[in-house]
Amino acid sequence: MYSRGVLTLASDIEVLARFGRALADPIRCRILLALRQAPAYPADLADILGISRTRLSNHLACLRDCGLVVTVPDGRRTRYELADERLGHALDDLRTTVVAVQADRTCPDADEAGCC
Repeated sequence: MYSRGVLTLASDIEVLARFGRALADPIRCRILLALRQAPAYPADLADILGISRTRLSNHLACLRDCGLVVTVPDGRRTRYELADERLGHALDDLRTTVVAVQADRTCPDADEAGCC
């Protein structure tokens, strides 16, 4: 029974780490927030975000691999949407919580490469 609990904990940690890696890139955050508003096609997302389709495709692949977005076939096109509507609520909660807590603080490692 103890090892099962450890396994669950490790899985929980891996899920959170994967979520953190997905949110570590501002473009991926912008994609998630755009998809929070409505499902979208890659060409439309690229236009909305002002990035190339190739760059968008790489970020969408990362978000798909993390389980945060899914593809929905629509005729000859493929639409992207959040994998679960609860993810949109979680993003909203996370955003408002971090803004509320960190409004007057900055990251102590902000000058360090790779930090926020």
